Amino acid sequence: MDFESCPAVLLGSVLKALAEPNRLRILCTLGTECRPVTDIIHATDLPQTNVSFHLRILREAGLVRAERRGAFIYYCLPDPELLEILQSLQLWVTSHVPSPNLLNREDPNNEYVSLTKRRTNSCG
Repeated sequence: MDFESCPAVLLGSVLKALAEPNRLRILCTLGTECRPVTDIIHATDLPQTNVSFHLRILREAGLVRAERRGAFIYYCLPDPELLEILQSLQLWVTSHVPSPNLLNREDPNNEYVSLTKRRTNSCG
């Protein structure tokens, strides 16, 4: 596999944009509709400056598109499949990745802690 086709190179910027919880909230708020910034602000309870900052990053990563409608700019997902991908990822994570509070337990008999330690040790 060459460097350019490596998933880390192809997906890195998108996954970095998705790593911020408020950006995920914004994407989920959009759903399958185009919404103006004011709707996103009300739905997320984030300040306007934060919403604008996150929308810029999402737009640069190709995760939202902007449409001018008169005096307003509406933001939409570029493809409804993105929402399906996020939902599928959420389902996968909830069924395969232990919750953070289980990972932090110090009980050596806890299978989640043991599994995490095994994964860490096998990669190092």
